[in-house]
Amino acid sequence: MTGIWNKGKELYLKYREQINYLIVGGLTTAVSLATYWLSVNTVLDPKQPLQLQAANVISWICAVAFAYFTNRRFVFRSREQNRLKEAGKFVLSRLTTLGMEMIIMGLGVSVLGLPDKAVKLVAQFIIIIANYVLSKLLVFQKKVGNGE
Repeated sequence: MTGIWNKGKELYLKYREQINYLIVGGLTTAVSLATYWLSVNTVLDPKQPLQLQAANVISWICAVAFAYFTNRRFVFRSREQNRLKEAGKFVLSRLTTLGMEMIIMGLGVSVLGLPDKAVKLVAQFIIIIANYVLSKLLVFQKKVGNGE
């Protein structure tokens, strides 16, 4: 049993960033989906294109706020002192993927007539991958020579 535990620990340490990103990404997706679901089941009508996008933006804002703090702390373990600059890059990268998501939602729901919640779920998988790449390459860059 100890051998399995040690192997699991070794794998976790080797892929810590990716594993933590999947966990945080899953939690961020849950925040996004819950906020979206709450919006369209209380005050917004997903059959109306503007209200569909409003629900999408509201869920995005909640998810981005959650994602910045959890990615900074648990995934990329950022030590960037200029948090405003870092948060700005994070929001800019997430605005890029919001645009991608809005296109996916608009095409899937408004053009193809697919169920909004199913399209939202599919879009989330695409967005999780894009967000990781942008966060890794543009936002939470490790400084060369910082010992990590």
